[in-house]
Amino acid sequence: MDKILLNQMAFYGYHGLFSEENVLGQRFYVDVELMLDLKTSSRSDNMNDSIDYSKVYNVVKDIVEGKPKNLVEAIAEDIADELFRAFDLLEACRLRVTKPDPPIQGHYQSVGVEISRERQA
Repeated sequence: MDKILLNQMAFYGYHGLFSEENVLGQRFYVDVELMLDLKTSSRSDNMNDSIDYSKVYNVVKDIVEGKPKNLVEAIAEDIADELFRAFDLLEACRLRVTKPDPPIQGHYQSVGVEISRERQA
């Protein structure tokens, strides 16, 4: 399956279970893999036969910088749902939402989730 990749998109949002996350906010990184057939767009060289990366970025930005959620799982699911609504050519997607600086005690690089979804008929 062909893929379009958008990696390490950086946003600032107010998601989390702790009140300081909702007030102070924090960084979020999002990686998106979009699965679709790129044969037609590869040959036509026409954006109408593909998915516009800037529109994908804006879908993700609107969700991550939008209404606060408690869980990164909910952010990822909202992104997947909106991508399927916005892009008819999208067959499947894989998303990773990462919080590099959550207010959790301990030593780690980051926390996050990864989901894979397919278009439902």
